[in-house]
Amino acid sequence: MTATLDDQVAAVLAAVDSTPEKPMVVGHSAACTLAWLAADARPEQVAKVALIGGFPSAGGQPYADFFELTDGVMPFPGWGPFEGPDSADLDEEAKRRIASAAIPIPEAVAKGVVRLVDERRFDVPVVLVCPEFTPAQAQAWIDAGDVPELAKAKHLEFVDIDSGHWPMVTKPVELAGLLAAAATEA
Repeated sequence: MTATLDDQVAAVLAAVDSTPEKPMVVGHSAACTLAWLAADARPEQVAKVALIGGFPSAGGQPYADFFELTDGVMPFPGWGPFEGPDSADLDEEAKRRIASAAIPIPEAVAKGVVRLVDERRFDVPVVLVCPEFTPAQAQAWIDAGDVPELAKAKHLEFVDIDSGHWPMVTKPVELAGLLAAAATEA
């Protein structure tokens, strides 16, 4: 696996560039940073960014340096790090499906340095979907300086969904409705 963070950003930007209308870019978990990088690179072309269960990393930070690397990749770390609210709504079958479908993240992606260059990203509307945490918790983290990128966002909306970290598995209809409503507002 030789993909880099730049490769992933390029793939998202290719999708944005090929869309005739301004799209809403959606990121889940670590990929919230990927969605934010798209807004940074194409602030005039991205209608909105939807962040599900995650926050964008700040410039100069690693993209997703969360878990141990093995043979140049970051494999799914098992369920230990996700004990509690992240996985409380998943049954064993759902956990098995998620773990078996997980694709290891190449080291050059996980350790890739986030480069944000266009302050106009803060003008792009953001909807933060709060699954395993509440909107109040997210606001407190932002206010405490833990999420500097969202502290500067000029149009930030919080949407709650009663789920764990994977609402696309446990609450797919509700999540789709929230995203459709957010896209319509964009």
